[in-house]
Formats: sequence, C-alpha cells, structure tokens
Amino acid sequence: MVSDTDLKNKIVCIVGLGYVGCPLAEAFSNHFHTIGFDINEKKIKKLKENGYKFDITSDPTTIKQADFVIIAVPTPVTKSKQPDLTPVVSAAEIVGKNLKHGAIVVLESTVYPGVSEDIMAPILEKQSGLKVGAGFKIGYSPERVNPGDTEHTIDKITKVVSGMDAESTEQLSQLYGTITNVYKAENIKVAESAKVIENIQRDLNIALMNELSLIFHKMNINTR
Repeated sequence: MVSDTDLKNKIVCIVGLGYVGCPLAEAFSNHFHTIGFDINEKKIKKLKENGYKFDITSDPTTIKQADFVIIAVPTPVTKSKQPDLTPVVSAAEIVGKNLKHGAIVVLESTVYPGVSEDIMAPILEKQSGLKVGAGFKIGYSPERVNPGDTEHTIDKITKVVSGMDAESTEQLSQLYGTITNVYKAENIKVAESAKVIENIQRDLNIALMNELSLIFHKMNINTR
C-alpha cells in the first residue's frame, strides 16, 4: 500500500474528463504527475488542443502507472427515474483491468450509499484479481462542482473525503488537501450520503424558488 505520508512522486489518474474530471486533473497537475483518461476519442483530441499540463489519453494501460485513480464519470437517470450506474460499472471494469497493486481507487460520481463498497469494489476485485484491503483500497469523495459556476471552483469548496480505513482516509485527505479544503467523513457510506443530502437540498431550493416565482408572477410581483 501507499503507506508513506509524503505524496511526492505519486501519480494521479482521473478517469472521465467531463466538467468534473477535467478541472480536477488540471488542479492535481499543479502538484503531481497527472493522467487524464477518457474513452471518447473526439473529446481527447479536442482536449489535447487546449494545452493542459496533464497527460491526456484514451489508452487504458496508462492507468497502471497511477497510485491514485479517481473515477469521475456521469451518473444519469433512466426513463423510469432510476440511477444509471452503467458508466460507473464500465469505468470500474477498465480500472480493474489496469490496476496497480497498492493503488487507491476513489469514486467521485454521484451515487447512493453503498455503491462504492457493494458495486465498485467487487468489480475491481474481479477484473484485477486483487483483494480490496490487501491488493488495493477504495475511497469516496463526492464531486461538488456545478457546470459553468466560476465562483465555487475546486479550490474554494470543502471536499468531503473518506477512505475504507483510517490509513486510506488520511492519504486521501493529504492528496485532496493539496488542491482544496478537506473534511474527513466517518466512513464511505457517510460521504456518499452527504452527496445525496446536498443534491436533495439544492433541488428542493430550486423547486421552491420556481413555485414562488410562478405565484409572484400571477400577482404582478417582479422576482428579478
């Protein structure tokens, strides 16, 4: 395992270069050798034209270099309003097939409590042939970046972080602590729950404001 507290010379790999993964890779590239991986060839080509400091690739074998692998893929909902974990499962399969012994795999995608340990970890074990806790470790740190929000950027938010044990929690706290403020959650399920609560609170606030706006509009009250 990555047991030393000195993160120098560690390699970070971000899997999924969307509105969450790309800024994350950019932030980590200021401190570590960082690899940005995505399966979308068109996206890779476009990103390479922007002159980022991190390595940009669609070659999954580069994941084998990483001491920390951060999965930041989308989690859409199905037509029946159920969470679609297909991107998370696919990413975990790719990472598992290319997992370095001793690495820590962190999920950042929005998921319900239990996904990291009950779904992601077994896939990683199956694909890598390694055992969680012995061959690799896992953690969770929910993404908290809104698309187009230039005010609440990664360096200005508090990042909730948790590993599967005290050692991995401390290592992830140090890792994320190089780019932003960190709050250590009690365990992975608590960190996953925090993301669910945050999303519900945001959605309720938006819904309330929309309802009030409709009511005030009928009363000729300008909400702007």
